[in-house]
Amino acid sequence: MPTADRAHRDFIEHAASKVPALTLGFWIVKIAATTLGETAGDWVSMSLNLGYLVGSLIFLVAFVILVAAQIRARAFHPSLYWATIVATTTLGTTLADAFDRSLGVGYPGGVSIILALLALSLAVWYRVEGSVSIESVVNARVEWFYWSTILFSQTLGTALGDWVAGDDRGGLGLGYGAGTAIFGGCLVVIALLWFVPRVSRTAIFWAAFVLTRPLGATLGDLLDKPFSQGGLDISRLGASGVLVLVMLGCIHWMPQRAARRATSK
Repeated sequence: MPTADRAHRDFIEHAASKVPALTLGFWIVKIAATTLGETAGDWVSMSLNLGYLVGSLIFLVAFVILVAAQIRARAFHPSLYWATIVATTTLGTTLADAFDRSLGVGYPGGVSIILALLALSLAVWYRVEGSVSIESVVNARVEWFYWSTILFSQTLGTALGDWVAGDDRGGLGLGYGAGTAIFGGCLVVIALLWFVPRVSRTAIFWAAFVLTRPLGATLGDLLDKPFSQGGLDISRLGASGVLVLVMLGCIHWMPQRAARRATSK
């Protein structure tokens, strides 16, 4: 029996090691990945004129393949993990645009629908597993919950960014620069809450994870939108290429390490 217990502990630590630790490097790469998701998603759906539906189908296939590869992996591989994150950000971009624009519900309607989906995903995950902490990601079923929830959080973040910055479809019309500043400020507040002992670390993580997406969305739009719309008019493909290099550089110079359960020795 002790051997079985030891094997179970080893399995838990091994499975959890595929999730990166929440370091400063993690959040920097996450913001770069969310910005890349905006520029690359818009490049496929808008610049290539494939539309939101076709773009979503393309990124959905990539998402499923990469999540399956992530789950099958026997250890944490930063390149695989961040490729999967980029797949969620690009898919989140086209899905949010489809909700907001193709369905005709506008930005407030899109935010409401996607927020409900995110809440449902977290509720089902918690109901089944008893925790939504990243430290509970210890088997394939929980990994699917993890990645599905991340996808909804990325989609919600895109919708939030468009709602704050956009001046059509019920948007607040604050602009991309102001949107970037607002979401950046919110992230600073959340970062400070990390040092308040009584605040749930799990709640802080998911709040920060959601808010890095609209920060990336507004930053991506700031880079590639025309001057007439308040952007810098950089090509989507060019901006995406630079962001890929930024991500690779960050992963190299700020190596990602595997997360460990708090109970592990």
